[in-house]
Amino acid sequence: MSKALTFDLSTIEPEIGAPAADRLISGAPEFRTWNVEEADGGIYAGVWEATPGKWQIVYDEWEYFHVLSGHSIVTEDEGVPFHLKPGDTMILRPGFKGTWEVIETTRKDYVIRL
Repeated sequence: MSKALTFDLSTIEPEIGAPAADRLISGAPEFRTWNVEEADGGIYAGVWEATPGKWQIVYDEWEYFHVLSGHSIVTEDEGVPFHLKPGDTMILRPGFKGTWEVIETTRKDYVIRL
């Protein structure tokens, strides 16, 4: 088994999802997630995409992500909105609470640690 892994999404069937009904603020966003790696220690890596809408987010995990396409606004409760566009990167730490609003279908790659 190789110790290298590429993000070849053509070989992975995406998981389809949406925000929980009690977290939905507006729109009818749909998620597609391609989980490329699930490693020991609760580490995940892959690609996530969401269509327009707005929902509440609560992070129990640590996540690094890099926006590949689209436009989203992540806003921490009582905080400043972060407009995220292609090339932007962000880390959300455990305890982050706020909203995620997809203005234009957004795709990001991510690494999550539980």
